[in-house]
Amino acid sequence: MKRLSLEQYVDGVLAGDRVTLARAITVIESDLASDADLAARMLDRLLPHAGGARRVGVTGVPGAGKSTFIDALGVMLIHEYGENLAVLSIDPSSPISGGSILGDKTRMERLATEERAFIRPSPSRGHLGGVARRTRETMLLCEAAGYRNILVETVGVGQSETAVRSMTDFFLLLMLAGAGDELQGMKRGIIEMLDGMSITKADGDNKPKAERARNEYAHALHLFPASADGWTPPVLTCSSVTGEGLHELWQTILEHRQLLEGNGFLAKRRSRQALEWMDELLLMGLEDSFRQDATVAEHLPRLREEVRRGAATPFAASRDLLRMYRR
Repeated sequence: MKRLSLEQYVDGVLAGDRVTLARAITVIESDLASDADLAARMLDRLLPHAGGARRVGVTGVPGAGKSTFIDALGVMLIHEYGENLAVLSIDPSSPISGGSILGDKTRMERLATEERAFIRPSPSRGHLGGVARRTRETMLLCEAAGYRNILVETVGVGQSETAVRSMTDFFLLLMLAGAGDELQGMKRGIIEMLDGMSITKADGDNKPKAERARNEYAHALHLFPASADGWTPPVLTCSSVTGEGLHELWQTILEHRQLLEGNGFLAKRRSRQALEWMDELLLMGLEDSFRQDATVAEHLPRLREEVRRGAATPFAASRDLLRMYRR
């Protein structure tokens, strides 16, 4: 497919054309050096039109039904609130093949057919934080395209999931009732950064269990220090099947937004996110520069083989490569 011009990309994204938006994101995610300059100029042009959306990060324990939850919430937002939304869903990449299933559109059957919804599955490619390498940039493109709500579905709860917190305004954790001591097994850092928690699958015979779990988790969260922004993370219940609890959850997100806008913490959070984004881009740029260095490229295969055979330590090999790069 023929690549569009910069003006065509910018005009198409600002017009809300979903095909152009998808192609623009492909350019942003590209590892080709030929796309890097176009991506940078595109972002520079579109950045002034971004930043106004509600950014919600959704993570959860395995089996909590993140995609099903987003499907139900998204359909409700479109039909009952008149909203539009973009869903950035991250699929874990295989550490062996590097491939990714990218099956989120099949798990969001109703939302995938909605004109006012844009679903973009992206492979994590081993990137830490439960998000893809260019999630921040993709989010900005979706905002420039006019999407008022951005939902980032992460790979799942783990040690490095906290990266999603650095790019969203509301961090939601989905939990299951009766699935063991998940809260105690989680990293304390994740719990401290929550803006809200919801017990999913609160329907049928599972509803009393969900309510008991809600009380237990609410009590546990009260043991943590109060947030500096004045917000107390609530614990709710919801059902993606019946829709019960979804309205309350969305109202919670709106109330949180109103509070942060009123006390100035939203602007502070966005400023901090911009600095973190800059640091992330610097690290990515340094890594790319390092790997493209001719001397490093020449000696890297040999040193990797020596480390693999045990003939050199990882510390010594990395030190030698860095020394070569600095010359």
